Amino acid sequence: MSQIVNHRIMINLGTDRLSIRFVAPNIVHVHYQQDGQGNAPALVIDSDAQPSTFEQVRDEDSAGVISLATDRGSVHWDQQRRQLRIEDAQQRSVLLQTDIDSLQHGRLNLEHGPRDALYGIGGYNATENAAAGLLRSGHVPATAGEQGHAGAPFVWSTAGYGVLLDSDGAHFTLKPTTLSMSDPVRKDPDYYIVLGTPAEIFGALAQLSGRTPLFPKWAMGFTNSQWGIDQKELLQIVDTYRTRHIPLDNFTFDFDWKAWGEDDYGEFRWNATKFPDGPDGKLKAELDQRGIHLTGIMKPRVHVDTVEGRYATAHDLWRPGEEATPDYFSHKPVKDIDFDKPAARAWFFNDALKHSFATGIVGWWNDEADNTPSNTQFLNMQRALYDGQRAISNQRVWSINRNFWLGSQRYAYGLWSGDIPTGFASMAGQRARMLSAINVGAMQWGMDGGGFKDGTPTPENYARWIEFGAFTPIFRVHGDFGQKRQPWVYGTTAEKATTDAIRLRYALIPYIYSYEYQRRVNGVGLVRPLLFDWPNDPNVRNNVDAWLFGDYLLVSPVVEPGQTSKDIYLPAGRWTDWFSGKVYQGGQTIHLAIDNQHWGDIPLFIREGAIIPTQPAMDYVGQKPITQLDVDVFPDTQRSAFDYYDDDGDTYDYEHGAYFSQSLSVQQQGDVVHFDTTASAGSFKPALKFYLLKIHGDAATAVTSASGALSSFASLDALQQSQGEGWASGHDRYGTVTWVRVNAAVAQRITLSTKS
Repeated sequence: MSQIVNHRIMINLGTDRLSIRFVAPNIVHVHYQQDGQGNAPALVIDSDAQPSTFEQVRDEDSAGVISLATDRGSVHWDQQRRQLRIEDAQQRSVLLQTDIDSLQHGRLNLEHGPRDALYGIGGYNATENAAAGLLRSGHVPATAGEQGHAGAPFVWSTAGYGVLLDSDGAHFTLKPTTLSMSDPVRKDPDYYIVLGTPAEIFGALAQLSGRTPLFPKWAMGFTNSQWGIDQKELLQIVDTYRTRHIPLDNFTFDFDWKAWGEDDYGEFRWNATKFPDGPDGKLKAELDQRGIHLTGIMKPRVHVDTVEGRYATAHDLWRPGEEATPDYFSHKPVKDIDFDKPAARAWFFNDALKHSFATGIVGWWNDEADNTPSNTQFLNMQRALYDGQRAISNQRVWSINRNFWLGSQRYAYGLWSGDIPTGFASMAGQRARMLSAINVGAMQWGMDGGGFKDGTPTPENYARWIEFGAFTPIFRVHGDFGQKRQPWVYGTTAEKATTDAIRLRYALIPYIYSYEYQRRVNGVGLVRPLLFDWPNDPNVRNNVDAWLFGDYLLVSPVVEPGQTSKDIYLPAGRWTDWFSGKVYQGGQTIHLAIDNQHWGDIPLFIREGAIIPTQPAMDYVGQKPITQLDVDVFPDTQRSAFDYYDDDGDTYDYEHGAYFSQSLSVQQQGDVVHFDTTASAGSFKPALKFYLLKIHGDAATAVTSASGALSSFASLDALQQSQGEGWASGHDRYGTVTWVRVNAAVAQRITLSTKS
């Protein structure tokens, strides 16, 4: 028996029941309930998410077919064939469920198109072969895994759909025309089908699994991590960065910062021998003056024969069945805390750790919680720190962790790719690791720049690794015990190449930080595979050689030693080389010369329609207030837009409206270029007064706004010295340019006439 009840299809299967409904215009929820009962959602589902509001679902019951529809898709239950058919907005059948009876055995079977490219489910650990790239096929377990692995019970296709299983551990079998999924624990298959473009699919995934809180703005900058250091060396290193004007925002400690192995909560407090000014906050005060934030390593294990260990024993906080073993660093017995237990999470952010936070450890590098069978151990470890910090402070949480399970992103959760080897082959393999992690929702990804283990990178390898890292979400370096990863360690040639790359990263902070917010809103992060924007281009369906950095930059780092040239595929469109200004038509592979002597070139291309705000490079984020942003604009005949975003960069006040957001858009129409700005949104008032637009293309002969003609100046210098709006024309590395200085935060239309 089947019927429509409150815009749901309800199918009775004896004592069991199948419920089908739209929970958003492009999200279908299907839940099989044994004896009419279902389990609570797993951690991949955000139980605090607000329900979507959308136009009324249309339903129909005729000729043995029951249907539900929105403007984004439809669901059809054929009672005679016992088939569930999912169609997209164009009424194309994208998925078909035929084997309803298999749900009674906890298995989900779906049919799909034979040419559908499938992605998601899982990435790669630190050492496994990543040659398969991004595509997924065969038997693929959904697991958090170990050492940099990212996983989710989520498979999706550029054909226009994704399937999320409400499960904290699942098995997928992907065949040319079928998807099969099972959960070894749950007996009530519960899943969501999402429809749309890749960006829309990940927007729906964020709605279901949870949106990301913003990282602090300093986390957009450069992080130097080191194992083996004390207070004296730390200050020497930081001062050298500052003297050489190599930007740095974060220094991350390994074991050194804490009293590891000592009694009385040594795992959670400063090592007063190595850092004598740590416990009283004097070191924090010194580094605050230098614009440096400190983050420290955290481990899931606690020494057994200590005050804290005995507390864990008395309150049953250990992982069940785990025997005490000697720690490799302290050589004393330790056991792992079970973070899946609420009581363990509540205890972990204890008074000792609160003191460490108050005296300077303001970010968390969580390590080695991936060595248990639980997919949610690492998630819940960072959840403990996130909840603990938010309970006592309005200061934003930052973390990196060594694996990822979908749902982790709700807790200010970054992923790094594990203890990777040094060398060019390892560096090249990071591309597939990053893009595969992003394909399961791990948008905040980073790596040990330079490689963690197996020696010291060559100067060339180090330089190229920094250039790669500058175009990843989390930009950091790290090495094994005693290894140094500062730019000047690798000689003058490498230092210049890396310094230029780091400074370029800092010039792009306004662009980067705007995508920090876009990820929170739309579910798509700063970095994404090319297939997100060109889903129908077969040349990018498994391309890991290049990726988009925001909407308007394509980067393809050099990952081979001594390379003198590189072939790079550019998708459809018009592309401009960032450094040379040379223009390329897309839809083809270009042959680019590479400098194998100085290593300073980065294959970086600007997409037609680009709007890219930049700022002067600083020694650290926020060193100086920004009163004017330079905005490079490459008009297209199709309207393009960029939403500039800013806030205080440090607190969660943005959750209550304390932010600045303004949409900028441009379109070329024959001999006219229109550049539009909306009124700003939010209550935050930045120092920003002007945008200096750099509109590339034919020279303007007149520039007007709604108030009339803007003042013309003889040169850029003259325009810059003026006190208000105006324009000038000239040339830069991209050719002819019109500079237009306009007020920020107000709505206006700027019109450039290029007809002589």
